[in-house]
Amino acid sequence: MKKWSVVFESDAKKDFDNLDGSQKPQVAKAIDKVSQNPLPQSEGGYGKPLGNKGGNDLSGLLKIKLKRLGLRILYRLVRENEVMKIIVISVRTDDEVYTLAAKRIQSSSSLTTNSPS
Repeated sequence: MKKWSVVFESDAKKDFDNLDGSQKPQVAKAIDKVSQNPLPQSEGGYGKPLGNKGGNDLSGLLKIKLKRLGLRILYRLVRENEVMKIIVISVRTDDEVYTLAAKRIQSSSSLTTNSPS
């Protein structure tokens, strides 16, 4: 299967850059793995679909859970271009990651086409 392109929203790129040195490689590895098949689990992929989280409608977003790090990576698929668009990388504490994602979706910030490194 062809690997999907990964695109970071500008704020998600900042999220990645602000991770500590031990978290970055693990997050990059998780994104790389999921980009090989980011489709929802119902379609045979790795993505876990979101719906209504903490009073925020996040339908259309999927998540990657990094349990040991306590992080969530939320992304959206752009199927016609095979793009996995990273929206937010944050801790799950008190549904903070979901609230942050809802705010970012509403503001629709510009895209950065950088990969994590």
